[in-house]
Amino acid sequence: MSEFITAKGLGLTPSPRVLFYSHDTFGLGHLRRSRALASAICGANDQISAIILTGSPVAGRFTFPDRVDHIRLPGVTKNPDGSYASETLGLDIDETTALRAGLIKSAAEHFNPDILVVDKEPTGFRGELLPALDWLKSKRKAHLVLGLRDVLDEPDVLAAEWDRKGALEAAETYYDEIWVYGLESIYNPTSGLDMSASMRDRMKYTGYLRRENLDDGVAPEDPYILITPGGGGDGESMVNLVLSAYEQDPNLSPNAVLVYGPFLSGADRAAFEARVEALQGRVQAVGFDSRIENLIAGAHGIVSMGGYNTFCEVLSFDKRAVIVPRTKPRLEQYIRASRAEELGLVRVLDEYRDGLTVSSMIEAIRGLPDQKKPSSVVVDGLLDGLDFVSARALGMLGLNDEVDVA
Repeated sequence: MSEFITAKGLGLTPSPRVLFYSHDTFGLGHLRRSRALASAICGANDQISAIILTGSPVAGRFTFPDRVDHIRLPGVTKNPDGSYASETLGLDIDETTALRAGLIKSAAEHFNPDILVVDKEPTGFRGELLPALDWLKSKRKAHLVLGLRDVLDEPDVLAAEWDRKGALEAAETYYDEIWVYGLESIYNPTSGLDMSASMRDRMKYTGYLRRENLDDGVAPEDPYILITPGGGGDGESMVNLVLSAYEQDPNLSPNAVLVYGPFLSGADRAAFEARVEALQGRVQAVGFDSRIENLIAGAHGIVSMGGYNTFCEVLSFDKRAVIVPRTKPRLEQYIRASRAEELGLVRVLDEYRDGLTVSSMIEAIRGLPDQKKPSSVVVDGLLDGLDFVSARALGMLGLNDEVDVA
């Protein structure tokens, strides 16, 4: 009869452990943010190990650094009517959620983390995180951290959403700290929430999360601008607008590299591929690049939808950027892009002000070389996020005596 041999049983000190929860029902943002955080924290001390719990269907296509791994939760997909369903299992959504909740709690019990970092959703997808939170809270061992991106949604819309989900009560009850991956001077994502004074005292603004070139991956040598709709699931209109600009203006330059994203529909991509072919090399297209940081670093400019991770990359690599933010189903990208434009960090192609027309896109691309780079604007602590989070985690783990985590 086999027995589990544990570090405790051998008299060894277990290595410090950080567990990340990233629900990932749609897109790449949550997983990419969690991966950046895990890489930074584990890179700060070689004793630390991390696991990312993720529902992303493309998690296996990313590389993870040493001492960082991931567990893929059964996927869910959003139906046109707004309801959710199992992505592949054929289970109803309640069964799928229960299965995910059990896997999350089991991972928490067996990995037994010293820190849990939850991305965006205080209770997880449909409350699936609550059993794990209850177990961790009862053990009084782990530091429970809620991580929020710089913008969530309009204040009134967010307040209604959090009230419906019981998210505010959960945030107040479970979490020791709230890390906001941005700056309060740029935007307060919780301004519409009726938080207690105690909860506001637990909020820490970290700054944005700096990104770096990866060791492998090659960018084109010829000048290009990069077109990226992020995950691509809602990027059809932006891609169509850019291709139309190159089709209408045969002298538009430089050439473009287009990354569709893994979630662009097959029918849309097939139609775009025919148009790309007809442009005879002026636009090159790829479906997905898990090392897009290198393409961003080599680009002469960026045209993107303005999700959180892409915005961090624009700042990190100091790239002139035209942001075409989505306005549905939430205004997150529009709010972020508008504040960034006010500060002089990017240019926004605003559907309400400029109109999303082919001529406005041509003008925006032609104007990229004359834009100022983000570095022309001095914002204290703008890209300090990973340094802040790493130092904070080391303090929680007792690996940095100089950090006060009270």
